[in-house]
Amino acid sequence: MAPLIPHWAQPSHGDIQEVIINEAEFTSKSLSKTTVPPFGVFAKMDFPPCTVAEGGPTYATVQMGRNKHLNLNSDLLYINHSCEPSLIFDTGNLNILAGPKGLQPGDELTFFYPSTEWSMAQPFDCGCGKPACRGRISGASDMTDAELEGVWLNGHIRELLEERKAATAATTIAAEKNGDLTKASENGASEQDITLPRDTAADQTAQALQDALDSAEKVVEASRRALLSYLQSLQNTEVFGRKANGGALDFSGLGGVQGLPAAGSQRRGPTSRELSGEMGGDTTILV
Repeated sequence: MAPLIPHWAQPSHGDIQEVIINEAEFTSKSLSKTTVPPFGVFAKMDFPPCTVAEGGPTYATVQMGRNKHLNLNSDLLYINHSCEPSLIFDTGNLNILAGPKGLQPGDELTFFYPSTEWSMAQPFDCGCGKPACRGRISGASDMTDAELEGVWLNGHIRELLEERKAATAATTIAAEKNGDLTKASENGASEQDITLPRDTAADQTAQALQDALDSAEKVVEASRRALLSYLQSLQNTEVFGRKANGGALDFSGLGGVQGLPAAGSQRRGPTSRELSGEMGGDTTILV
């Protein structure tokens, strides 16, 4: 990493860390001075010396939450990135853990920067030289699921990735629906005639939207039935089908309501199927 001017007493972790300072940019590094078993605690991110960073991320901060970053304020800042890291920065629990291979004296201390950083203030081209090197490192937000597979990630990174996945799925579904609408429009269908296939609603966001649409359709159907039932009940009154001057009432203003009785028809009242709610709004019974 680039040369730093430390404002803390050095060495800050002399019993476990050896810092090698080089003048050339991005060549300083840290080596382990201790043995740590796999996933054992190498160091703690204590407050102090750590402090909450003000004003967002910098090249010297570590992300510890969705919108929270910390300043290490110690030689831990000299731990470089690697695509096959020897350490895990667990910022949710403020622990620095040994990786799955553990640590031995002389091992270089590295961690996977996108495991903590969603969007980095200072992206760079990785030179770790590992077989799984990801190349450009700018944060987890710019990496694919495949590039992040098999790497330990902090909770806030996993949450942000899930949100990204949900947003992508919703966008895809909307695009598919727009495509269906365009195709259906060419065939003379309306938007109300189109229903998304249920298998496209596997994502939770899509499922919630589909459920809301289903509920709205049920409300419309219930309202249609209630209006039809009310109009049909008027058949039992003396004024049904009559104007004030004795002529037939004009129901043309109720266009779009199916199931209205034809002019001059009569009936004995609602059937048991109507009372039980089985009769659809498009059913007409003539007696």
